[in-house]
Amino acid sequence: MFASASFARLRASHFVSVLLFLLRWLLICSLVGALAGTASAGFLVSLDWVTRWREAHPWVLALLPVAGLLIGLAYHHFGSRAVRGNNLILDEIHRPSQRLPLRMVPLVLGGTLATHLFGGSAGREGTAVQMGAALADQLPRWLRLRPRDRRLLLIAGMSAGFASVFGTPLAGAVFGLEVFLLGSIRYDAVLPSFLAAVAADWVTRAWGVGHTHYPTLGELPLTPLLLGCTLLTGALFGLTARAFAALTHGIGRVFSRISYPPLRPVVGGVVVAGLLWVAGPLRFGGLGIPVIVEAFQHPLAPTDWAWKLALTALTLGCGFKGGEVTPLFFIGAALGSALAVVLPLPVALLAAMGFVGVFAGAANTPLACLLMGLELFGANASVYLAMACVVAYLFSGHTGIYGAQVVGQAKHLRDGRQQGRPLRELP
Repeated sequence: MFASASFARLRASHFVSVLLFLLRWLLICSLVGALAGTASAGFLVSLDWVTRWREAHPWVLALLPVAGLLIGLAYHHFGSRAVRGNNLILDEIHRPSQRLPLRMVPLVLGGTLATHLFGGSAGREGTAVQMGAALADQLPRWLRLRPRDRRLLLIAGMSAGFASVFGTPLAGAVFGLEVFLLGSIRYDAVLPSFLAAVAADWVTRAWGVGHTHYPTLGELPLTPLLLGCTLLTGALFGLTARAFAALTHGIGRVFSRISYPPLRPVVGGVVVAGLLWVAGPLRFGGLGIPVIVEAFQHPLAPTDWAWKLALTALTLGCGFKGGEVTPLFFIGAALGSALAVVLPLPVALLAAMGFVGVFAGAANTPLACLLMGLELFGANASVYLAMACVVAYLFSGHTGIYGAQVVGQAKHLRDGRQQGRPLRELP
């Protein structure tokens, strides 16, 4: 009798603590979602406007070096720690030191819009993630949160930014959980991540901001031949992701030799503008979403993905601002689409596999990318999307677009000694 009463009190106490934890983080993440979702909505509307203006005035590409100078000067004189972008957020999750500077929000927003306005090849997720995390990191001093809660808040802010900019709350939530620790997930942040991602996505849509729609994939039976083709393409996507990360970091090291930082995007802007005039500024500048949509409709030229890879690596490596993810979507979808002329898989399926596979390999986030594939393309081809993401993740090795990402669990047993080290320190 006494034992049963004690057990009942224990269960009641546990229920109350869980309920209080839920309500507490529901309130906090509602604030994070409102801030990140509103910031993303304004960013997406502004990005759409500058993209349409650039496409109507292609001559503006000639001013890309001038835009590079302005971005370089802004970050040199006012950026301070904000110049490290997403890597600063990851470092703060691993080794908290000081609050993310609020100036990160206007700097990355203005830098990204300028990059797109003048034709640079860049994405948008980096901007949304940095805004979401920086805004979220201002809350602890107002809400008097405990220091240990700050890590959860940063992860929630990243999830909110990613979910709201792509309209994929499940992928956004898991992205925030996966991205800072390669091969591991921090489960104490599961609730904050999902709450913030769902809230931010809802707020962005409530502002009337929509997202790109992609075709729903049809069902396709899995046969040994098609499975083999899927594994092959996954390996190609992983190697492509590895090449993108290596080229971007390599170009960054080359441009770091220019002693005055504001000149780096000026020199890079001249090179990018020249290459874009040759390749086609309307096709390869900016996000490239029309080409991504085209990749699902018919096989693209086998050089499209390579042009986008080189131009994006150069744009970001020399100091322009923006994200890597949408260009990675372009690279993967274009590569997959081009493979349709030699592989017995539908072009839309190959484009979708490349879309999520190259991103999975470059960001080391296979689960988030699988969920993104399911949210964007439906569940009919889930096995194909899963295999592409997992194999690409394995073949990309311990490389990635985020140098501050720490190896939590090595991809291969032979790389066990690299566990616990950030990617930027690995050979």
